[in-house]
Amino acid sequence: MKKSYRDLEIYQKAVQLSTGIHNLSLKFPKFEMYEEGSQIRRASKSIAANIVEGFGRRRYKQEFIRFLFYALASCDETRAHLEMLFKTQSLKDRNDYLFFCREYDHLGRMLTNFIKTVTINHKTGI
Repeated sequence: MKKSYRDLEIYQKAVQLSTGIHNLSLKFPKFEMYEEGSQIRRASKSIAANIVEGFGRRRYKQEFIRFLFYALASCDETRAHLEMLFKTQSLKDRNDYLFFCREYDHLGRMLTNFIKTVTINHKTGI
């Protein structure tokens, strides 16, 4: 039984990735720091925040699932920002781009599978 959202692998991965995105964004050109940089930082941090909020409402299955879908949407948004930053050459390092794309794609699959699990096997204790 998971006693805390901190025990969830999806939460741990979301925090790890958002920290990486935050650090990566500090390397963007100055004009991107408050434009796309701010957007990608907020989107990536929103994933973990929505997992936490959903977990706090886990007693109510539909509420839990709704916040997990918000987390998934933020994951997709982060992925879209990565692509835009790379295409506009604000993110120049192809290895960083490919790494984060793979990791956010993986997190998206993890979230999708977790949503399916909660939908089928919902228990307040997880």
